[in-house]
Amino acid sequence: MSAQTTAAAPAADSRLAADGQRAASRRDQLLRRQELAGFLRSRRERIAPQEVGLPPATRRRTPGLRREEVATLAGVGVTWYTWLEQGRDINASPQVLDAVARTLLLDPHEREHLFRLADAPDGTAMSDCQAVPPEIQLLLDQLGPYPACVRNARYDILGYNATYERLMGPLSDVPFEERNGLWRVFTSPARRAAMIDWPDATRRMVAEYRAAMAEHVAEPAWKCLVARLLKASPEFAELWQRHEVAAPENLTKRYLHPEVGLLRLNYTHLWLGQRLGTRMVTYTPADEETGERLRDLSRRAAEARL
Repeated sequence: MSAQTTAAAPAADSRLAADGQRAASRRDQLLRRQELAGFLRSRRERIAPQEVGLPPATRRRTPGLRREEVATLAGVGVTWYTWLEQGRDINASPQVLDAVARTLLLDPHEREHLFRLADAPDGTAMSDCQAVPPEIQLLLDQLGPYPACVRNARYDILGYNATYERLMGPLSDVPFEERNGLWRVFTSPARRAAMIDWPDATRRMVAEYRAAMAEHVAEPAWKCLVARLLKASPEFAELWQRHEVAAPENLTKRYLHPEVGLLRLNYTHLWLGQRLGTRMVTYTPADEETGERLRDLSRRAAEARL
């Protein structure tokens, strides 16, 4: 083999690697745009015209606002917004995204999600509205082998460590609107089967949600979750009609995990942002046997990530 051929081989490999990286980047961007399109569409369809000052419509082929109504209220072009919701390759400035977020009545965590999907900096977001800052995620990871998560008062799961995901089931591939503790306990058969005290636990969760919703009663995100659960779960509908309320408490839960068996866990709320109800929830063993089983669960979670 000549010296010229030998020298050309690494260059060719480098070009192939660069091509592969560019292709992967294009795929990632496409998936991000598709996720953004679906998210915008779902937020638009949940808003009634009268919630944004428009007269109630008598005949609509689709629920919620029309695309042209969102564009007009946000002060952007109808064609541009349509392209954005179709997942086309267009750039959205932070100022435009801010107008869209306000028009769609996004709460702080939905706004954070919007800007992340659009890959744009949100210079106006308050620090306590960020989903999970890096330092909080680091703390979650350091709590292993004990499960821990960060959630808000609406039960949206904003961050978690590997042991928590192994305990509660896969989360990383779950759509944003379904990464919600209340939604999962009523719609996931696996989650329901693992909760030994499911009737009592769900009754308390619904009562806590109703109490927290008193401060967010006009926010579409809260009403939308209730509407989805009423449609998806007769058990939730029955509990919701009771109008019970409860405050968060630090209690003990029992889980029957398919890999490690019975777990008795003390869960504790550590408040991160009282205004939004954001808290870190930690699960510590209530007995020595549970402690050993949690260590086993943590090892399994670590091995699965290799």
